[in-house]
Amino acid sequence: MRRLFQALTVLAVAATAALVAATPAQAATICEQYGTTTIQDKYIVQNNRWGSAAEQCIETTNNGFRITSQQGSTSTSGPPLSYPSVVLGCHYQNCSPGTNLPAQLSQVSSVPSAINYGYAGGAYNATYDIWMDPTPKTDGVSQMEIMIWFHRQGSIQPIGGPVGNTSVGGRNWEVWRGNNGGNDVVSYLAPATINSWSFNVKDFIDDVVARTQVTNDWYLTSLQAGFEPWNGGVGLAVNNFSADVNIGTSPPPPPPPGDGGTIVGQASGRCLDLLDLGTADSTPIQLWDCTANWNQLWSRSGNTFVNPQTGKCLDVSGGSTANGARVQLYACNGTGAQSWQVNGDGTITNPQSGKCLDAVEQGTGNGTRLQIWDCFGGGGTQPNQVWIVGGGSTPHLRATTRPRWRSTASCTSAG
Repeated sequence: MRRLFQALTVLAVAATAALVAATPAQAATICEQYGTTTIQDKYIVQNNRWGSAAEQCIETTNNGFRITSQQGSTSTSGPPLSYPSVVLGCHYQNCSPGTNLPAQLSQVSSVPSAINYGYAGGAYNATYDIWMDPTPKTDGVSQMEIMIWFHRQGSIQPIGGPVGNTSVGGRNWEVWRGNNGGNDVVSYLAPATINSWSFNVKDFIDDVVARTQVTNDWYLTSLQAGFEPWNGGVGLAVNNFSADVNIGTSPPPPPPPGDGGTIVGQASGRCLDLLDLGTADSTPIQLWDCTANWNQLWSRSGNTFVNPQTGKCLDVSGGSTANGARVQLYACNGTGAQSWQVNGDGTITNPQSGKCLDAVEQGTGNGTRLQIWDCFGGGGTQPNQVWIVGGGSTPHLRATTRPRWRSTASCTSAG
């Protein structure tokens, strides 16, 4: 990752990187600041010592690299020294051999990847970075960075602040969001060290599409796996790295009119209902006696709830993330305001805000409006935030389980 705090730094790094040639090699020692080579005729290995003038050297292997020298040291309250890493895709006009990146997210069907890390002493993190941009960018910094934190050592933490917890790829993560001055960052912090993992990168991309401004019209520009050291780190290694970007077809369209099921409140026994049979954008959502009429039917399409008759989505008004933001019907647009996560405890959360679908003032009567509100934090659930999804003509969807992990650790800002 590059924590770039001013435009001059971005320009200097880009200019320097453009001058560094990448020559194929099976084994090499790289000490140049932006020195690179290729491995397996598929990946780039880069020293990427962007934040320090002190020597850092890496020794490449056919499957990764190892840090052999680290003379730099910097405060953990600021940015790291570097990001030595393996790269698939394009980084400052240096594209890995034969890559099909950049690739539009709507055309990416899966991204199987495997990583094995070796850890050592010092203050550092081990992160897997995923870069995306609204354009098919091959130079400079893409607008969105996903950081998957496999391990951290020392008093360091992700950019920004925590926004909640989620499950991706069958693992629990604490999610952080922020901006480093050059790009937005969503970080997934593992509750315990991960040494190696085989997973689908697309799962993380889909989660970020659900919770941020990123849409499926954006482009995946690169995958990078390595370390951010603040001090020490000799012996840190990427022992093995592999990744493939599989290009497929666009996701299927929403179900046709007439399909769908109800969403029923546990506290009220009433259904999510379009006020006065409304079909226009901004039609309010309310609770009403269940009739299974078309204005109470919702189909799950990806992370959205679609009313089949109108083809429109369950939406948070104005894309707000504040408590009390009303829930409405609106034309489907792929934004985080229309993303909903069905949890195993019966709650439905909006990942963009981290808040729960909620009956206003714990109301149970006909006409009670729907909003988003902080999820009940008492170690259980609150009845006005618990829903039975998929009644009527579609299968019950409540079995979509996404367990949560809540950190009890406190960290000081890393700037």
